Amino acid sequence: MIIHTKSYPRAALLGNPSDGYFGKTIAFLFKNFSANVTLYETPEIEILPANYDSNVFYSISELSDDVDLYGYYGGIRLLKAAVKRFYDYCITENIRLHGRNFTLRYSSDIPYRLGLAGSSAIITACFRALMEFYGVGIAPHYMANLVLSVETEELGIGAGLQDRVVQAYEVPIFMDFNREVMESRNYGIYEPINRKHFTNLYIAYQIDLSEGSEVVHNDFRERYNFRIPEVVNAIERWAEITTQGREALETGDREKLYQLINQNFDLRRSVMKISKRNIEMIELARSAGASAKFTGSGGAIIGTYKDDKMYDKLKEVLGKRNIAILKPNIL
Repeated sequence: MIIHTKSYPRAALLGNPSDGYFGKTIAFLFKNFSANVTLYETPEIEILPANYDSNVFYSISELSDDVDLYGYYGGIRLLKAAVKRFYDYCITENIRLHGRNFTLRYSSDIPYRLGLAGSSAIITACFRALMEFYGVGIAPHYMANLVLSVETEELGIGAGLQDRVVQAYEVPIFMDFNREVMESRNYGIYEPINRKHFTNLYIAYQIDLSEGSEVVHNDFRERYNFRIPEVVNAIERWAEITTQGREALETGDREKLYQLINQNFDLRRSVMKISKRNIEMIELARSAGASAKFTGSGGAIIGTYKDDKMYDKLKEVLGKRNIAILKPNIL
């Protein structure tokens, strides 16, 4: 038995970063990149290394660059923690697993540490492989919680539910993380949006920018916990933007959507520290007439463009600064 599974990068259209703060978001997956996991039966359990896990370098600077990009532990830790979490879930739910063993291998071409949910894509693909191998079914809303727990509880990585929800459902989703609902059942209100409403969108990302989100979000979390008014107000406004954005999507109000995307980022800029290069990327896209905001934590942006002429202008302007651009193939 050879099992192949995939998961895809996430782009948050509106609402981020409110998903970890009882806010609302809209996000979708796009198939331009993917994380892939292969599982096959073997006498022992083995997890094979991939590009993120290299320990051979041609210079000390290459080693340093690798640590900056992938950290000290690469992707092996993601799979190892995912397998453990899956096993713990089965024990808790009294699910009997057969005694056969397996080898896991993975690959991913999702640009790393650019706010595209590449790590959770690897974990989600791993969960799907394990579910198929053991014949275990897990509801999408529950799987999203399990994938999140791999990062937050097993690995101590700060993260929110948004990425894992859309990767579990694999359709564009409106997510309402209403506090009362979350506290009563431990998952939010997840409502699919027809992919046909997502038109004239672009995604762009810095080819040589890799920042991560931990420091920014840790600072924001601390201010949120202290109920700093500007932070609390921002969370509420992002939720309003998301609700208005859903209506704009479904009614085809492109101008309203354009305004809301810009407002989403401008509000973020007012309450969070953002690097000069990330701001420059937003401003370059807007100079071409497009709307622009982060897809996630920074390093990649998303927005709307009017027509092919504007897209070509975007491509020209961004390309001069080593910024790649694509039209997302929405799942």
